[in-house]
Amino acid sequence: MKSFRYVARDTSGGKKEGHMQAPSSNDVVNWLREQGFTPISIKESAVKAARQKKPKGRKKRIKSGELAALCWQLNTMTEGGIAITSALQAISEDIENLALQQILKQILEKVERGQTLSDSIGEFPKVFNQLACAMILAGETSGNLPDALRRLAEYFDNRDKLAKKVKGAMAYPIFVLSFIVIIVVFIMAFVVPRFREMFDQIGGKLPAFTLAFMNFYDVLKNNVLYIIGFSVVLVISTVFISRTKKGHYFFSRLVLTLPMMGKILSQAFVATFCNTMGTLLAAGVSVLEVFDIVSTMSTNDVIKTAVIQTREKIVGGSNLSLSMSQVGFFPNMVVKMMQVGEESGSLPKVLERTAMYYERKVDSTITTVMGLLEPLMIVVVGAIVLIVVLALYLPIFSMTPEGG
Repeated sequence: MKSFRYVARDTSGGKKEGHMQAPSSNDVVNWLREQGFTPISIKESAVKAARQKKPKGRKKRIKSGELAALCWQLNTMTEGGIAITSALQAISEDIENLALQQILKQILEKVERGQTLSDSIGEFPKVFNQLACAMILAGETSGNLPDALRRLAEYFDNRDKLAKKVKGAMAYPIFVLSFIVIIVVFIMAFVVPRFREMFDQIGGKLPAFTLAFMNFYDVLKNNVLYIIGFSVVLVISTVFISRTKKGHYFFSRLVLTLPMMGKILSQAFVATFCNTMGTLLAAGVSVLEVFDIVSTMSTNDVIKTAVIQTREKIVGGSNLSLSMSQVGFFPNMVVKMMQVGEESGSLPKVLERTAMYYERKVDSTITTVMGLLEPLMIVVVGAIVLIVVLALYLPIFSMTPEGG
């Protein structure tokens, strides 16, 4: 909807000015005439345009949880018999995220002009992915849009929960490593120099352990700029190499081989793969189109390659379970469950149960990782403190002053 500033006169010649929101200036003209006014000037409001541009800096990123809430609202309203245009209008007026609000208003305008909902949301691929478009299209084609919206809402809910679990699991090791680095830097920058001055004043021969520790400290102190420079170069080189095709594939494989973390990422993708595939197949989307959509849902080249190769084997005439087995990426259990689903004709339901199983496996693995990292952090921090204490306090008890 656009905002227009109008100037008109009534039957007695009196001047009337104001603002009105309407799809076009013709709608404003028609409204003024219906009210008994003669239009003089109608211009799109510059004030309103400025107001619309101002909030751009305060836009928030659109999250899966917000998309899930949107789909649930649309599902509830359409099931109740409310037209999709009225539902979009009502939701766009109450939504808090300015970015999503503006997108919904644009979608509403397109639907009012005669576009389908699936075509309208397809013009915003950064917000509504291929899966969302395919689900809505399947709902429109089958005449059961509310059910498609419900499945889409459940999908966004599950994806949001799984993403939070995986991010939490990945954040904890980074926090632990950062904490250890801060402790080491603090000790080397503030604690060791004070003891070094004290040892120089006392004089005498230092114990071998303390001497080795001080030599290590001197190496770090004298080469700190080189160490920082090397670290910066290493990070920049890693980023540059990861942007090349071979480099990205290498790091993709490396990530999946990381202890525990690689397992979590693999299990999380399998859960997402089964959940996505089950949702799309239940909505009536073809298997080949499902694999096209799933292949865009991971930035990991190893995973993406496995999905693409599976699709190629299906195109070549192989069935789903055999194709997945030949690729060698998917776990045996997933392959077996696919085979059961194909033979029983209940693949969507089997995939849903498989997704639930792997979501529980992700939970279990994350719990195990957290259980291992917490005592590991205590041991590492304790070892660092013990080494420092022994190195700095050992001379106090064993050092012999010069001339003693």
